[in-house]
Amino acid sequence: MHSTPYVANKPRNTETRDELRARIPGWGADLDPADRPSYPREKLAPFHTGAHWDFPEQQPGAENREHSIEHDIVPPVFGTSVPLKGVSGAIRRHAYASYSEGRAAHWLLLILGDRVDAWESHLRSFASARPDNPVTETGVLAEKSAHGVASRFGVKRSDINHQWLDPLIVGGPWVAAGGVAFAITRKLVRRGR
Repeated sequence: MHSTPYVANKPRNTETRDELRARIPGWGADLDPADRPSYPREKLAPFHTGAHWDFPEQQPGAENREHSIEHDIVPPVFGTSVPLKGVSGAIRRHAYASYSEGRAAHWLLLILGDRVDAWESHLRSFASARPDNPVTETGVLAEKSAHGVASRFGVKRSDINHQWLDPLIVGGPWVAAGGVAFAITRKLVRRGR
């Protein structure tokens, strides 16, 4: 069973100073108070954490919340602004339930969930009174009005090397979606004849 980091008095380190110094190069370099710039202002109280609680009060709604598999419980305070939903929510739940935060699969699934969520939002916008407008929302109009092209020359910008990819990455999915919609519409029209 994992220990919880959310207690006022965390367990002490079981390794001695000599063991830590042997295992970690440079460990304990600041043990001598003369080597620390903050000494004598700091107050040394190694057994006093400053916490005024034994365990923080749990925020309501922690049941069925996703959390790292490294911990047994949900952190006492967590965000609730964007609840998981749809296919993207299922992808994120799978990332939390299946993989440790130390695994690349965990983070790659969360990134995939973010991209799927963006497309779910785009699709939902088409059912609303104000659908997404890829021309104005990508900032392509600012290229002319805010000297976009001129700002790329004569300065050492780190993004110059991959700027040719930007239209493909930003506009490519919209062009592909438009092509699919055109092909489906064309097929339906031909069937109707």
